[in-house]
Amino acid sequence: MGRTGTTRRRALVVTGAAAAGLLTGCSTDTPAGRRTSGSPSDPARTEAALRRRLAAASRALRDEYDLVIAQHPVLADRLAPLRTAVDEHVTALAPAPGVLASPSASPSSPPAPSPSASVAAEPGAALKTLAAAERRTSQAHTASLAEAAPELARLLASVAAAGAAHAYLLTKGDAR
Repeated sequence: MGRTGTTRRRALVVTGAAAAGLLTGCSTDTPAGRRTSGSPSDPARTEAALRRRLAAASRALRDEYDLVIAQHPVLADRLAPLRTAVDEHVTALAPAPGVLASPSASPSSPPAPSPSASVAAEPGAALKTLAAAERRTSQAHTASLAEAAPELARLLASVAAAGAAHAYLLTKGDAR
């Protein structure tokens, strides 16, 4: 004798179909909040401003690497490949030449910290501080994914993942 009525399988199928229908019915081509209204150049200006902000964050991180390497030359061989990667992130995130952003959207460069105030005297502590800076920068890039166009979002995801890997290598990676 077969079962009649509602079974778990039937309930899951119906719930899944209803959820898929709701998600499909609510989607739009342009996510809300990503684009601003106005002239056709607004998206380009918005992306240029976002790129400037993200490049400035990566530039500040690169400067921190420079400070740690200057304070602890014994770490130079270990940090050089990571610093080079961060420098490439600065280049990749920089806006295309010729794209202007409004003066209010262009953030000023963060001031470079002084070596004596920001670099720990002990190499291990300096590495931990640098790893924390990598995590902060990676989190900032990840947080910006929602406001980025698809191509920039893919780049940001890659840069954020690289930052997370750098933080791991700085704290748990083998020093050789």
